[in-house]
Amino acid sequence: MAEPIVRFVGVEKTYDGVTRVVDDLDLDITRGEFLTLLGPSGSGKTTTLMMLAGFEAPTAGEILLEGRAIGRLPPHRREIGMVFQHYALFPHMTVADNVGFPLSVRGVARDEIATRVQKALAMVQLGRLGDRRPVQLSGGQQQRVAVARALVYEPKLVLMDEPLGALDKQLREQMQLEVRRLHRELGVTMVYVTHDQGEALTMSDRIAVFQQGRIQQIGTPDAIYRRPDNAFVAGFIGENNRLTGVVERCVGDVCVVVSGGGVMLSGICTEHLVPGRRALVSIRPEQIALGDAAGLDCALSGTLAEAIYLGDHLRLRVAVPGLDDVVVKAPPVAVPPEGSAVRFGWNAADCRVFGLNED
Repeated sequence: MAEPIVRFVGVEKTYDGVTRVVDDLDLDITRGEFLTLLGPSGSGKTTTLMMLAGFEAPTAGEILLEGRAIGRLPPHRREIGMVFQHYALFPHMTVADNVGFPLSVRGVARDEIATRVQKALAMVQLGRLGDRRPVQLSGGQQQRVAVARALVYEPKLVLMDEPLGALDKQLREQMQLEVRRLHRELGVTMVYVTHDQGEALTMSDRIAVFQQGRIQQIGTPDAIYRRPDNAFVAGFIGENNRLTGVVERCVGDVCVVVSGGGVMLSGICTEHLVPGRRALVSIRPEQIALGDAAGLDCALSGTLAEAIYLGDHLRLRVAVPGLDDVVVKAPPVAVPPEGSAVRFGWNAADCRVFGLNED
């Protein structure tokens, strides 16, 4: 197996000597991959990125870049490109001068700078705007300039810290695809920080989900979304129905849970669960089938309490006696009127059961 381009080995970070912002982090980053560090505010993802960039020093552990420890290496000697949320462009410089700045401070010849700047601007589709000032550009164009500047000296690694957070929704979605396109064309290793789950799912080869300084799960977007390892990952990534109850029995990897109201639920166990253990049943709205539930592992009945039209799907809220309301995503076709009795259900393979800690 090829040596990873980056390795975090037992890395810790604390500011007060007590609370670990990053806690015993082991992480390998594969050359050429797009890895997203995802998590809520304060989870340790940005601190991890800043330690890799050299703007923060680990309290313990070691960070290796291409097998070389970089703990004592200043940021400008790590050959790492960096893109920030607020662009950090020099307002008095032209676009071309901003992009060429990393080359000029490295003593690259002016002719070579001009050639490489034009190439970098072409990559981000700003080839004709080199003479403009940042203030003359839109937010999306300024972010493209920041990306071009990070790529212009062909770094081994590009780090991006919430780079699209200041853009509106439509522009942010366009830039997600643009950054992903650049990654595929250039093959450069990218490490991307965001708290936006949709952004992570759209752009990443792998996602590392952070909480309280630790990685809760790392894997492909599909694995993270469809096979979460724990209740935090299931709840943080996408929408979930979170139904609680007590384990009645487990047969193989299928667990049957009884809600407080006596409703039987089934899903895949993520750990060894014994009868009587409190459990959380997690099922995504789009994995629930509406209508005849015959043949499904879990078949339920309820009353359609609400139907909301959202263009490409309907969001239905179903009231179930003895259970919290269940949200179902259904195709935008005719549904019974609100107040009607409905049947619905799911297969155990599409559902996850997590053990809950006793209070």
